[in-house]
Amino acid sequence: MAEVTLENVTKRFGDFTAVKELTMEIEDGKFTVLVGPSGCGKTTTLRMVAGLEEITEGDIKIGERVVNRVPPKDRDIAMVFQNYALYPHMDVFNNMAFGLKLRKTPKAQIRERVHEAADLLGITDKLKSKPRELSGGQRQRVAVGRAIVRNPKVFLFDEPLSNLDAKLRVQMRTELEQLHHKLQTTTIYVTHDQVEAMTLGDRIAVMKDGVVQQYAPPQETYDHPNNQFVAGFIGSPAMNLLPAQAASENGRTVLSSAGFRIALPEARSKQTLPSSVVLGVRPEDLDGPAPDAEGTITLTVSVTEQLGHSLLVYGNLDETQIVASLDPHRRVEIDSTIHLTVNLDTLHVFDPESQETLL
Repeated sequence: MAEVTLENVTKRFGDFTAVKELTMEIEDGKFTVLVGPSGCGKTTTLRMVAGLEEITEGDIKIGERVVNRVPPKDRDIAMVFQNYALYPHMDVFNNMAFGLKLRKTPKAQIRERVHEAADLLGITDKLKSKPRELSGGQRQRVAVGRAIVRNPKVFLFDEPLSNLDAKLRVQMRTELEQLHHKLQTTTIYVTHDQVEAMTLGDRIAVMKDGVVQQYAPPQETYDHPNNQFVAGFIGSPAMNLLPAQAASENGRTVLSSAGFRIALPEARSKQTLPSSVVLGVRPEDLDGPAPDAEGTITLTVSVTEQLGHSLLVYGNLDETQIVASLDPHRRVEIDSTIHLTVNLDTLHVFDPESQETLL
């Protein structure tokens, strides 16, 4: 078994705390993604699991073994770096075999493992090539292959796709997902790209300032964010966050501000809200005006972006810019005023002080 457990793990660099009291359990065979903006502590966390950074406080376990003082080479992990870290003077075969040779693995077993990994990754015809002769995607496959041949308990990926172009990123993302499905190896993957996090992870840990804000399956994180940061970080385009006033009218909660007045359904009006709140509405939860709609937003259009599958409409609501994702065939003119219906079942309400989710 290769569960990875972090118990109250803290990492300090002098007076700066990079990771604070992080507790997380990663189940055997699961794909967990650490996601967040630059400087949030996700790579530091990965490097502590790898043994490349010392832990200031807490414990890290791989299986039942505490590995705080175990050298990286003895942790039975394999790490894939952002820059591939291939030896330029070695061909693909020897790059992939290098770790096995250091462990004095028999030559026949090395050859078997390298060819199995190369076949799995579709690079068998590149085994005699040097890294300089390969494309970015092929180099990344070699780096992944070098990890696979070791048959480790845990794979660690540090933003492995960030150097690839957009089309190749999508392709490699799919290949990594298929690879995990075949190997079922416990995997921890670091990225700042929330699309990668949502598509790859069995569970995702959203981090900010060294603290995990939410650790949950991707869809749960999207549908039920713990706080305003998670709500704004997960989703593309980002959730619209609008200051509003809350009041009770005839047993229903009414949210209002310049440009909108929204009466929540009775089922969502049972909780008492503070007078000042932040309304969260995802761009895809705004649509054209519906007859007898309970809640609409009036928007002055400033920019439109045609994406083919959707039309993004940006506009100003008082002093706040919001974006709506609409039917791509809808005609919207710059400087026009449009009315959008809010999906009352999926909107979110946050406390402006604590930024925690209220509704």
